[in-house]
Amino acid sequence: MKNFSLSLYAFHLRHTLTELPDEVVTDANLLWETLVKVGENSLLFIGLKDLRSKLICYQNDKYEPKLEIGRKTERLINAKDLDLGSISTTDGFKINANLQPFLLNDTYAVDLTLSPESSNITINTPQLQNFKPTSLLPANIQPSLGQTLWIYGEVDPTQDCAALAEQFAIALVAGTNLNPVLLNKAELFGSLLFEYQAPDPNEPDNPTKQCQILIVTNNNQAATLDLANQAYDWLLNLLCSYHKILYIYHLARQRYRDARTIYSSLEKKIQIFNNLQSNSQTQLTELKGLMAEIPQKSLDYTRCLQDLQIHHTAITTNITNYRICLDHIQTIGQVNNPIFWEDFLQKNAHKWQAQIQTDINYLLPGKELFGQLVDTIRGIVETQQAEREQEQAERDRNLNNTIQILGIGFGGGAIISGVVVQHIDKINKPLAAISPDKQPHPFYASILLSILATLLFIGFGWLITKYRRNS
Repeated sequence: MKNFSLSLYAFHLRHTLTELPDEVVTDANLLWETLVKVGENSLLFIGLKDLRSKLICYQNDKYEPKLEIGRKTERLINAKDLDLGSISTTDGFKINANLQPFLLNDTYAVDLTLSPESSNITINTPQLQNFKPTSLLPANIQPSLGQTLWIYGEVDPTQDCAALAEQFAIALVAGTNLNPVLLNKAELFGSLLFEYQAPDPNEPDNPTKQCQILIVTNNNQAATLDLANQAYDWLLNLLCSYHKILYIYHLARQRYRDARTIYSSLEKKIQIFNNLQSNSQTQLTELKGLMAEIPQKSLDYTRCLQDLQIHHTAITTNITNYRICLDHIQTIGQVNNPIFWEDFLQKNAHKWQAQIQTDINYLLPGKELFGQLVDTIRGIVETQQAEREQEQAERDRNLNNTIQILGIGFGGGAIISGVVVQHIDKINKPLAAISPDKQPHPFYASILLSILATLLFIGFGWLITKYRRNS
């Protein structure tokens, strides 16, 4: 290839809805930090090593995202682009580097483009290693939303472009465990466009671990570069929306699985609730145990559902943005866009959007069910606690009444007994009512009278207690 260029387009989340306007996610600056490491360890461009000093979101090499607030342009530098300098190669030519950093709403984006010092230098697959392509793969860049490696080159009309594109795709990931697979081929601005996907074999479904590879071969001297420059902003935003759609759907599937796990757990709690015996001595304890577990599970379930609703809104927004980009690119190119770009929107994005809505509809009844379950258990627990408290209060009242009755009886009996004994001792005569013929001993007379008086006062105390209760 001549007029060769290798571009990295990487996208990293800066903030989410949970952050305040002047806050960012924990690793918001990871994209810039990894690029600096690439400049220190493999692509030894002076400008890449000193990237922090060029970005407006850094001050004295310290990340300060508040400096971005109020900025009218999307660029994070005070120029159109950054010339990072050049490095020499063992094949006798130099490589120039150019970088453009952006803030696209809630996302950091970067375009790092490498090209030979002269457009007439021919680059073949062995010479591609001078560009250290493995240092630009997801394992090193670590973008949270995804990335695209874009190769452009001009070739002879007799060149087998498909075979050449495959060779370059394989050379890009040489020495790694990635295996690029050709997904689509079409035309873009008069040149042939080949799309490869290189998923991580350890996480094949994780879009942030895979690398999209786009290879454009110009074999008929088309004005591809001029048109691509005119459509630059739309192409950048198209790739951003593409990776966001993949990322959002990936998150949505994770949250749906989380919700299903919680749903299954709560279903088991419902079975436990249904199997409780109404007269079981341990029912209240078991219900309290459920009350301690279910509200937290129900809250987790609600948060999963809320996240799915947010993801649905986000994927809808990015589908709209993707459509707008396609329309502008087609207007600039005056020809149809690559068919697989349109297919992605119609066959994938809209299907995923509908799937998220289906997941929400499927999970919504569960939210209401678990809310009713919590209310039902809480009502039963409160009712049973009230009944037990009432029973305990009744027992306490009965005990107090018994104590009062016995207190009146024994107190009154003791007083009468004491008076009678003193009287007998004083007159030293038998009580005719007790024993008219034979005088009893004063001790026995005292006990007998005490018992009679006690019983009398117990009856009197019972009448008083009954009168108070009725009142």
